[in-house]
Amino acid sequence: MTDHRPSREVDVERVLAAYRDHINAGLASLCKFMGFEAVEWKAEGCKIWDTEGREYLDLLAGFGTLALGHRPPAVVAAVKEQLDRMPLASRVLFDETVADLAAELAEILPGEIAKMFFCHSGTEAVEGALKLARLYTGRRKIVAAEDGFHGKTLGSLSASGREVYKQPFAPMVPGFTHVPFGDADALAGAVDEETAAVILEPIQGEGGVIIPPDDYLPAAREVCDRTGALLILDEVQTGLGRTGSMFACTEAGVAPDIICLAKALGGGVMPLGAFAGTPKIWAVMEENPLLHSSTLGGNPLACAAGLATIREMKRLDLPLCARQLGEKALASLRDLQSAHPDVISEVRGRGLLLGVQFTHADIAGLVIGGLAQRRVIAAYTLNNPLVVRIEPPLVITEDELEQGLGALREAVEQAAELVSSLEE
Repeated sequence: MTDHRPSREVDVERVLAAYRDHINAGLASLCKFMGFEAVEWKAEGCKIWDTEGREYLDLLAGFGTLALGHRPPAVVAAVKEQLDRMPLASRVLFDETVADLAAELAEILPGEIAKMFFCHSGTEAVEGALKLARLYTGRRKIVAAEDGFHGKTLGSLSASGREVYKQPFAPMVPGFTHVPFGDADALAGAVDEETAAVILEPIQGEGGVIIPPDDYLPAAREVCDRTGALLILDEVQTGLGRTGSMFACTEAGVAPDIICLAKALGGGVMPLGAFAGTPKIWAVMEENPLLHSSTLGGNPLACAAGLATIREMKRLDLPLCARQLGEKALASLRDLQSAHPDVISEVRGRGLLLGVQFTHADIAGLVIGGLAQRRVIAAYTLNNPLVVRIEPPLVITEDELEQGLGALREAVEQAAELVSSLEE
């Protein structure tokens, strides 16, 4: 049996103290409360080992970042090769790796989208998309959805839909209006000839894995076409196979004007994001190519990871894997809900983006703690603490997924027994 402990001694207390003293004491306390007080050391596939050599099953995948699992060999090899050759660009000469990633990504992007800008993260991608929409249309109004999540830089936060993250930093960027997600009539009433763009997630991830009605995205596309507004789809979490298709919007038969990507794009090895648009829209960026720029965004090291990631996703057909395993997992979760309707109010999801909604946020916390006791990593959704997400790497095996769902069943049963005892 392989010993995954470090070859040198790691002072766990020193690490935890550094988090408290120099990073964020509140975060350290939250992790401790949830039962995740260990120091991680090594990872591979869907497994993580801490400094004591204990094994954890990862059902969170870095909030969807680790679609290929931890340390995917093809991506690691590509990054190592690029690191030995040229990790950062001169920013004056052309780079083959960046060009190849752009061309390969353009082949799979929905609709006529073919031009892109690489950055580091999802929130940067959203910021760029909002700027592009205002630049192209000459308008300022942005319509977004309640409980949506687009990032935490100021423009992206203004588009997001939960006040607890926004109010401390008010005032937000002006011009943003929010309407209920999934309500096509409310959306149509908010979009007019002054609207630069509508920004939506095809499925709200941090909102609690909320799937809109089938006609919602087509209705959004129609109202944008009618008013001259652009449709921005934030596929930072749903994109690249997560929901059972390469992009979730294609399941609704809709192509956006601008799309935002990140998380899985870097293969779980490098931070990488992108926003992309149609050539017609992108032309306004080309009149002054330095109008939007990033010193380190789209560097060769990150793009080498992105290129290897796209190729691995195609080779392994990860959207199909997500769809097939997701259907089985969803059926299992619905059986769990039927067995415990007093603690689980709803189960929903698509592909391997699944949400279990509990009747109370405290119960969700108990379940996450119960999973931690069984060394299974999970978390609730940021905009809906009632919902525990099941969002494993897309390379998870059926046996590993069943192991995780078995731990979830035990944690739910444990929480249900505690709730029952408190009610007596």
